[in-house]
Amino acid sequence: MISKKQSLSEKSTPLTPIRLWPGVAILLLQWFVRFGIPIIIPGAFSFGVLGGVAGGLVIVVWWAFFSRAPGIERWSAILLMIIGLVATSQIIDVSIATAGRGMFFTIYAIPVLSLAFIIWAVVSRRFSVKLRRITMVLTILIACGVWTVLRIDGITGDEGANFSWRWAETSEERLLAQEKNKTATPITTINASEKETNWLGFRGSNRDGIVNGVQIETDWSNSPPLELWRHPIGPGCSSFAVRGDLIYTQEQRGNDEIVSCYNLTTGEPVWQHRDAARFYDSHAGAGPRSTPTISGENICTLGATGILNLLNAGDGTLIWSQNIAIDNETKHSGWGITSSPLIVDSVVIIAAVGKLVSYDLATGDPRWFGNDGGDSYSSPHLKIIDGKRQILLMSGNGIISIEPISGKQIWEYKYPCESRILQPAFISDNDIMVNAGGKKGIRRISVTHESDQWKIEELWTSTRMRPDFNDFVVHKGHVFGFDGPSLACIDIDKGERKWKGGRYGGQLILLADQDLLLVLSEKGELVLVEANPNKYSELAHLRAIEGRTWNHPVLVGDILLVRNTSEMVAYKLALRES
Repeated sequence: MISKKQSLSEKSTPLTPIRLWPGVAILLLQWFVRFGIPIIIPGAFSFGVLGGVAGGLVIVVWWAFFSRAPGIERWSAILLMIIGLVATSQIIDVSIATAGRGMFFTIYAIPVLSLAFIIWAVVSRRFSVKLRRITMVLTILIACGVWTVLRIDGITGDEGANFSWRWAETSEERLLAQEKNKTATPITTINASEKETNWLGFRGSNRDGIVNGVQIETDWSNSPPLELWRHPIGPGCSSFAVRGDLIYTQEQRGNDEIVSCYNLTTGEPVWQHRDAARFYDSHAGAGPRSTPTISGENICTLGATGILNLLNAGDGTLIWSQNIAIDNETKHSGWGITSSPLIVDSVVIIAAVGKLVSYDLATGDPRWFGNDGGDSYSSPHLKIIDGKRQILLMSGNGIISIEPISGKQIWEYKYPCESRILQPAFISDNDIMVNAGGKKGIRRISVTHESDQWKIEELWTSTRMRPDFNDFVVHKGHVFGFDGPSLACIDIDKGERKWKGGRYGGQLILLADQDLLLVLSEKGELVLVEANPNKYSELAHLRAIEGRTWNHPVLVGDILLVRNTSEMVAYKLALRES
């Protein structure tokens, strides 16, 4: 006769133990491919994503056919996973639902669910049947449901995510609360003074990120940057324009896009111009993407939804306003309208996604409309080639050259990719460095004018530097920029790599007189690196600003301005003695 104790034991123990080792092995391989390889090999994110999803499918196959689990557990687990993922996808935060073109939840949730399920299978192998099945259901529901209490506050350059609790207050909400509770103080108008502290727009007057005439101390242990002020700011990818004692930038506050003017010395507000508009994408967050452009006594700005303004630089008075999206029947692409205005003589030229358009500087009336060149997040760039002044735009189709006043096409170079973000860099009057787009490489082309014909020749293409949204600079026969998150140097003759080092991401400025790179990393660190082709050498390092930082830094004289989506900071740098 079988005892009661024996009977209970048989009911609580499976007749055949679950074959766990294949599931554990698949999980380890899945996580290595999904998260390890993209760290080791920058640019392998797509491969990692495929590996993560494929690993999840292989785990399902193992569980269904090779695990030796009871049939009811095998098929109910798979059905519950499908139901859990589908149901969760309907109630997650918009930041997760729309990230990665709607694929973020899938490519992150599958590896997480795989991990949770394998851990459950290992831990529960000695549980009773009832307890094992209850914990299986709870494990799947929790692994799926945890995504409903999270949000992402932006995507990093290597496709990582900054997670927060869904209910946590955002930096923008904190700023709005402070603004609401703050006692109103009159904003003082300051006349912009003509001083040498001028930075007229995106990446400087020439849009190349190169500073001449300034040399700084590089021993920050003895002469560290001095913080002058630090203030909260609304979200946006805008950098700064500087004229005299005034600095200009763009930000988002609630449902208003704002052009802001601050005092350079104190960081205190001088004036604000508001437009009822809000753009958001889960990668960069809310807010304008462009940088103001200074023209004489005025500034020109472009918002992420297409609002083009000309404002008085002293008090923010609106001179005229247009909406380029409406004028051009252009729908903004996934990351908003990002072009910074370019002012040439009597016209304002901007990129309406991949189409160059022009407005009269004095009246705001449309002057000309170019052809659609494909997706673009780049800005128009003024260049003189073979004595002819022209506007270049990098776009999904390649590069297009336009005559600035008439809008007539001069030449076009077909070099298709999904989209382009960066500015071209110039080696000489004729040779141009362009990026391949999507971390695929960099190319040198030569543009010449012979017998009324424009000739474009490809000199070389290199994968030894693969910039994506991080601009690069040309200096003394070499290109300094980013290969994924790492800083790199290649020569301009063949595109061969000289060195690679430092995982910074972010943006950089070249102090040309000093052979020095000033890097503002994606993590908000300031780094000094020698612009030396013979070796990688980091000279100084400082935590400057908190949070993910994509905004370009600005250096005017000895004042360094940095910002991101939550705060802005000014530092005074010690200058090197002559």
